[in-house]
Amino acid sequence: MADGAWQDWVGRSQTLRDTVAAFPARALALTLNHANGQALTEGDALPAIWTWMNFLPLSLMTEVDPDGHPRRGGFLPPIDLPRRMWAGSRCAFEAPVRIGDSIERTSTITKIVEKSGAAGPMVLLTMAHEVRANGVVAMREEQDLAFIAIAERFTPPAPVPLPPCDWREAIAIDPVMLFRFSALTFNGHRIHYDRSYATEVERYPGLVVHGPLQAILLFDAALRRGPKGARPAHLQFRGMRPLFDFDAITLNGRTDENGELHLYTANGEDLIGMQARVRWTTA
Repeated sequence: MADGAWQDWVGRSQTLRDTVAAFPARALALTLNHANGQALTEGDALPAIWTWMNFLPLSLMTEVDPDGHPRRGGFLPPIDLPRRMWAGSRCAFEAPVRIGDSIERTSTITKIVEKSGAAGPMVLLTMAHEVRANGVVAMREEQDLAFIAIAERFTPPAPVPLPPCDWREAIAIDPVMLFRFSALTFNGHRIHYDRSYATEVERYPGLVVHGPLQAILLFDAALRRGPKGARPAHLQFRGMRPLFDFDAITLNGRTDENGELHLYTANGEDLIGMQARVRWTTA
């Protein structure tokens, strides 16, 4: 399969419209153990990445593949590698998003590249998203999706040890949290809630912790530790190694000499699952 096989999809664009509703925001806040989550109401500002609970892929059950994802084709090309992962994103925040806002997202496929690595063939697809709230640009995001083969035996990526950090939080991630997050994002991928599928078909050792859930947890920790009077201007994150429901997971962070916050999820062996970085602004 050559790089040119999918180039007809580069430049394709679609625009979806939605409304920021109170119930998903309350449910996610409570899933993150925010004591005041139930009180969220119309007009309250939300982290812009919570719009990941909007613009969800809706499909008939007859249009769902065995892995739980909607059948490929249409806007995304029908890449014939079975494992699909959200590998990372780069997000710029420009305006607030509030419960009750009318929002729209324009998505454009900007790049599709075929690679080969230790795990076999891989296709990397990058999309640019522009999210508007009441007509004003609220967030710009570049999202990377990875499509890879399923090996006969799960071999994790090379370990990356956690660097020295300023703080650490233990976070209890269990099958209930994974199920709730799957429901909130209408993510049918069975690796997050169906243990027999995850272990027997995709050959993981347990249920997989969602990449966007890790990013939301890290961003939530950042918002609690941001400089006084500042707001986040930019978030970037990249998955390094899968985390599983049986892992003793921690959130970790350190602030560098430029004031940027470096964040990491890690397992019980202090190996990084996801790394992220937040930049702040006082504008």
